[in-house]
Formats: sequence, C-alpha cells, structure tokens
Amino acid sequence: MTRLHRLYLLSALVLGAWSAAAPAEAARLELVGGSYAPGMIVIRTHERRLLLTLGNGAAVAYPVAVGKPGKQWRGFARVDGKYVRPAWSPPDEVKRDKPWMPAVIPPGPHNPMGERALTLDRGEYAIHGTNMPSSIGKFASYGCIRMFNSDIIDLYERVSVGTLVLVEP
Repeated sequence: MTRLHRLYLLSALVLGAWSAAAPAEAARLELVGGSYAPGMIVIRTHERRLLLTLGNGAAVAYPVAVGKPGKQWRGFARVDGKYVRPAWSPPDEVKRDKPWMPAVIPPGPHNPMGERALTLDRGEYAIHGTNMPSSIGKFASYGCIRMFNSDIIDLYERVSVGTLVLVEP
C-alpha cells in the first residue's frame, strides 16, 4: 500500500479528522492497529514511538527515546502532573551514576526535561522534552520517555491529568 493510499484509509478511519487536521498534525497521523481506547498514550518501546490514540486503529505518532537496556519498564500508569519548563532534580539512581550533578537543574538549555513534562504516577518517570534531541529514536534514558521539544509541547496540549499511559515492550 502506498503512503497516499494509507493516508486516504486513515482519513476514513478517523471520521474526517484528516481533512480538518493541520498539516503538521496530518503528517503524524498513522494506522497503528490494536484496540486501544481513544485518548490513551501508548509507548511502543521496541519501536521507540509514542502514540496518542484516536480510536479506530488510528493515532498521532511521535518518535521518542526510551529507557536503556535494564532501565526499561512496561505496564500502565496515569499522567499525574503537567509542567511547563520544569526544573529537574536527578533521581537517586542518576546521582549514583553521576555524582557530580547538581541537586536541581533550573529550566533552560541545560535542563534534561526540556520545555514540558508529563509526570506519571509510577516511580520517578515522566514523558518530557529534552536538551539532547540526538537521543530521540534511541534507547537512552533511565526510564523516562524523551520527546523533541516541539512534540512534547504538542502532546502536552492534547492530554490532561489522568490520561492513561501504556508502555509496551
């Protein structure tokens, strides 16, 4: 199936959302399969992609960085906080590996959390922007999900506290 055919099929599945989508959003729409409820965040670790489900097998897809081997997790969580340009306090595990890190990194170009963060109710994990865009598409973090800053800003506007998150292997 050509990309064009796939896009036409996708538009039918999302009940006209394609025709109403802004060009940047339309480029992110994908057929993803599965029977996910609309409005869920699904992280496909092995694909290094985050999906915001729309229903009918369609989703808005974003490339992400995921946990390094041994730092990955899977299962369900919920978004329990939304933050703009958050400060970051390295978790104990990061401090053990990098004892030279400061206790708090304020917002700005050196902050690993980037422009937005969605904290999760599971451990010290978050879905957040990054100051290391070259890490996107890689197994790079301590378990957090990193996104391009433009993508986390887009996702941040689309979800609310309480959004269900599923991390798949």
